[in-house]
Amino acid sequence: MKYASKPARLAAVAAVAVVAGTLAGCSTGSAVDENADIDGTTLRVTLVNHVWTEAIKELIPEFEKETGAKVEVTQLAEDQLSDQYNVKLNAGTDEIDVMMYRPLQENKLFAGNGYLADLTELAEGDEEWDWSDFQEGPASLTSYEDEIVAVPIITERTVLYYRKDLLAEAGLEVPTTLEELDAAAAAIHERHPDVAGYIGRTGKSAAVTQFSAFLFSEGGAWIDEDGKSAIGSDEARKAYAFYGDLIRNHTTATINPEMSWAEAFAVFQQGQAAFIADADSLYKNMTDPSQSTVADQVGFAPFPAGSAGSKPYNVAAWALGINETSENQSAAWQFITWATSKEMTAELTKLGVTGARSSVWEDEDATADYPAELIEAIKVNGENGVGQDRPLVVQVAQAREIVGEPIVAAIAGGDVDAAVDAADKAFGDFLVEDAE
Repeated sequence: MKYASKPARLAAVAAVAVVAGTLAGCSTGSAVDENADIDGTTLRVTLVNHVWTEAIKELIPEFEKETGAKVEVTQLAEDQLSDQYNVKLNAGTDEIDVMMYRPLQENKLFAGNGYLADLTELAEGDEEWDWSDFQEGPASLTSYEDEIVAVPIITERTVLYYRKDLLAEAGLEVPTTLEELDAAAAAIHERHPDVAGYIGRTGKSAAVTQFSAFLFSEGGAWIDEDGKSAIGSDEARKAYAFYGDLIRNHTTATINPEMSWAEAFAVFQQGQAAFIADADSLYKNMTDPSQSTVADQVGFAPFPAGSAGSKPYNVAAWALGINETSENQSAAWQFITWATSKEMTAELTKLGVTGARSSVWEDEDATADYPAELIEAIKVNGENGVGQDRPLVVQVAQAREIVGEPIVAAIAGGDVDAAVDAADKAFGDFLVEDAE
């Protein structure tokens, strides 16, 4: 997929106005004027290594030209970024103005500690920039206690990847329910014993995110409305058992118990699986002939419906927030609205970066290089999607290890109920500690 030529990009960005709205107070009590003259302001922006970052860096000179501000970018690897935030934000630094962070991992921690400025009035008051255009799932992840604390910039949803040739040969339609998925996986494996009907992540922590779509679609949840563990519910038990059976029952191969997305994708890429449900942001790994032997046979579909309907995750992988202690919050908000405008989202979508705006998926120019089936699946999954793919807690990594235990047991054909009982108790104890 090719990015637009530099003149075209610059023309597109030059057309992006620094949008106006209302004067709003941040949680510090300081006023942020989105119409403020920021000529001469030096804006410190901290970003992670990502294709989104590389694209924005090329276009920042246009923002500087439009506003007269100077943007200083600090770009770090993901681990380095987390380390820097842990040190600097905890120390109350004012050396960061705009911060790119992971809402799934850090929103509760950062917002709970007061690191993020309240953007609610600014976001909701700007009709041209249009907060309502952001999909509900990602938008919910960048909110905290009814306040908008960041703007989602990079998203992903669960999509069902499937082999068109194998379904056609077996005379099967694309599954629209989990029951149909299980039946199709069984039928294809019976016809092709060397092909797994379904492949998926199996690693205890890695599998949690993709398993979440099965959990939500069966009516389950990680945490109930009272903040207690919900993984011991009948709905969650059904989802754990189904996920394990789906992977284990329709293959003759030895299952690698530590597969993350890369290992699971490799099985599909090598023509050894009929279905996999995983992140839509990874689709090029399936359609690139240099990586996939079945590139010309890959289809895309919305996540199949379970007992509670189709409820895949639809999450914000990265977002932009404003440091609460920044002295340049007016300039920071102008940068964020520029970087997340409809025009900019369309430009970045051409590069393959899936943003959070609903309108971009109706833009034929922005989505011209995307498979038509994938666009339709993204639209459906975007509407049905749930704004989380893991427990939203402070200590996310520890939570994933706990709730992932029954997944491993189910795939191995173990005692799922016993594994759920143990994990439910451990997760309940964890939630008490995490809330303290």
